[in-house]
Amino acid sequence: MIWHGEEYNRRGKKQLLGYLEDYYIDKGYMLSFNFNKQKEIGVREIVMGDKVLVEAVV
Repeated sequence: MIWHGEEYNRRGKKQLLGYLEDYYIDKGYMLSFNFNKQKEIGVREIVMGDKVLVEAVV
């Protein structure tokens, strides 16, 4: 996913959570390409309910 703002990122996470629910999976991965100069790069785990998203920002 290419960074288009916080709202776009939030909708992407929500969509990924929907896929996890549909396939009965507890953990998903999201790669975000962010070309902003003030970005926070790295990998972090986000717990949302009973699901875990691992997000990598490059």
